[in-house]
Amino acid sequence: MVRLACAATAWLAFAANLCAAPPADSALPKVRVESVRRVFHNGEHNAFTDLCRFRDQLYLTFRSCPDGHMVHPTSCIIILRSKDGQKWDEVHRFRVALRDTRDPHFLVFRDRLLVYTGTWYSGKTTLARDEYDLNKHLGYAAWSADGEKWHSPILLEGTFGHYIWRAAAYGDKAYLCGRRKIGFEVTVRGEGRQVESLMLESDDGLIWRKRAVFQEIGGDETAFLFERDGQILGIGRRGGPAQLLRSRPPYDKWERTDLERFIGGPLLAKWGDRYLVGGRKTHGGAPPKLSLYWLANDKLHEFAELPSGGDCSYPGFVELTPTRALVSYYSSHERNAAGKTMTAIYLAELVRAD
Repeated sequence: MVRLACAATAWLAFAANLCAAPPADSALPKVRVESVRRVFHNGEHNAFTDLCRFRDQLYLTFRSCPDGHMVHPTSCIIILRSKDGQKWDEVHRFRVALRDTRDPHFLVFRDRLLVYTGTWYSGKTTLARDEYDLNKHLGYAAWSADGEKWHSPILLEGTFGHYIWRAAAYGDKAYLCGRRKIGFEVTVRGEGRQVESLMLESDDGLIWRKRAVFQEIGGDETAFLFERDGQILGIGRRGGPAQLLRSRPPYDKWERTDLERFIGGPLLAKWGDRYLVGGRKTHGGAPPKLSLYWLANDKLHEFAELPSGGDCSYPGFVELTPTRALVSYYSSHERNAAGKTMTAIYLAELVRAD
């Protein structure tokens, strides 16, 4: 009974800590978008970004494909590096034979920088949409100990049939969002409601095992954020409103709270003492935009809508100082000299005023 009481007290303290921020937008930090610039465009479809800091350098990753957004074996993952966020140089790129590489995400773990990518099996040519098979999905990685020498592509054991997404680390374990068909059902192709989301766990970042199921149905892209005591927050994309998820070790019980809007390609990070959320907004039937929010009292408080439109979102985030930060994302709101839509990579600099 004492153990249960202590667990309940700890849970209430966790929830109170998350909800401590005042709910009024006027009481939350003001953020100014200092600049937005296009940092990469090669005439191809460039999408699905992530951003991190490793060994005093900034790293930016994304997918690039000459054939477009959908499933093509011609896609690759590109990794750029910068000292100051201004000048970016390519340090590595990789592809997986007969597979579409997409949704790359960083993880700094055991003094290594890892880049994870989920891959659809495509075969030698573009895969028809009615042939998408989640059961053939497989995770791959690239990793480097110094940012110079890279190892890839490395097949991730334990991820076959799982669409891997964002990763996080706590202590000596790495954790990865992986969604899969319930029971690996083979009668329905692609994704859909009959998909569950798992937290996968690893000791080395390369060999994975099931840790927990956190969405029993309608599983989708989910971003994790660990607190210092091992408690975890998540922002999960859903068919309708996104969800805020909470759990604490051993992650066998999850609390879910519906948010008031859809979030595509969700980001969850901390900027100072505040929780930051980002992703594609389609609120109220408006055209898609990339929006950023403070999360306070289990509600989203929008503070910026970045120049974006159409095929867009999938942001990454790095805090530069307590008052300055960078956000990467992709968008197709601009056109080239020939009037053709570009899908390019952008970087926004944010300034926070508390």
